[in-house]
Amino acid sequence: MSVVEKTPGRWLVVGAGGMLGRDLVDLLHERGIDVVGVTHSDLEITQSDAVRAAARGVDVVVNCAAWTAVDDAETHEAQAFAVNAVGAANVARAARAAGARLVHVSTDYVFDGAATAPYAEDTPLSPRSAYGRTKAAGEWAVRAEAPDHLIVRTAWLYGAHGACFPRTIARLAGERDLLTVVDDQVGQPTWTRDVADLVERLVAADAPAGTYHATASDETSWHGFARDVVASAGLATHVEPTTSDAFPRPAPRPAYSVLGHDALDAIGVAPIGNWATRWEAAAREVLAR
Repeated sequence: MSVVEKTPGRWLVVGAGGMLGRDLVDLLHERGIDVVGVTHSDLEITQSDAVRAAARGVDVVVNCAAWTAVDDAETHEAQAFAVNAVGAANVARAARAAGARLVHVSTDYVFDGAATAPYAEDTPLSPRSAYGRTKAAGEWAVRAEAPDHLIVRTAWLYGAHGACFPRTIARLAGERDLLTVVDDQVGQPTWTRDVADLVERLVAADAPAGTYHATASDETSWHGFARDVVASAGLATHVEPTTSDAFPRPAPRPAYSVLGHDALDAIGVAPIGNWATRWEAAAREVLAR
């Protein structure tokens, strides 16, 4: 399918204080797109009237707001549900009322992590954690409330504007001679800048409503990614592989978080490139912060 670019209108980015939201607002500004970013302190998405008011007069609403404290959600599922499901429903209704296209950011945690091949966009959801359940409920709400939606799932995010795995690894590697990192969780390290770019390209292409995966291509383990981070930081710290059993956490982590990109290929929108190549492009900016 050929891509026909659509003239951008006015965008509203909800959750603009987060790592992805900040990169998206910056990228849209750079591309000359009229965008307003609102943070949690500006807009509480659990308040439906406030969300509806914020969405008036915009053409695209991007919901980057979420409860992302995965472990805390195990003991605060109601609070996580209020943001990830009720909040998502409020944003979806507001977008529909404004006649705006909705882009809703979701996660690999809606799957069980037991696969051995990349998850397709239409794989049945089977979350294993409270966080995953609340995000799955948010997807359901978006589909029910906003027919003109793009659900964009992503995973293993890193960026320059927040706490993330590579920055933590680089800091620890500067303090220690040896790091142990799990080697039995596999995924796709993904730069928030690349997700922002893909969101803009999907909207510009007037992509059909549906679900798309915004992750880098190919795969690695956390251990493999950590080794590349240490090398990029110019450090000699040894990175030893270990298993998830060595780092028990309240919420189960998916063993396999690789997402497929067939839906992007079908509409002629290029997926994000190879994770290692994209990390090489991102490393200086991410680690400099």
